[in-house]
Amino acid sequence: MSTTTIGGHTLTVDDEGFLTDPTEWSEEVAAALAEQIGVTLESEHWAILGFLRAEHARTGETPTLRRVSTGMQIPVKRLFELFPVKPAKKMAYVAGLPKPRGCV
Repeated sequence: MSTTTIGGHTLTVDDEGFLTDPTEWSEEVAAALAEQIGVTLESEHWAILGFLRAEHARTGETPTLRRVSTGMQIPVKRLFELFPVKPAKKMAYVAGLPKPRGCV
């Protein structure tokens, strides 16, 4: 594990840049992480990030794309619009959580 500075915050990350300590996350950090991947956070994004973090706190695992879609009643297509190309990875990254299992 290594550290990186994002948005003026020193964070502990894994080899792929995912935060290894979810307690280092904040809304300011989320905005900086989103900017790095070309996503501008709006209310719908924040709701998804809140869901991800709550589910992770409850289960100890990062929710999959299907779990987010089902749990929030958001079509997978919409998740792809909000977090283009690899939404599960991008959602977890911005939420400060580990990459979901099964994510390449």
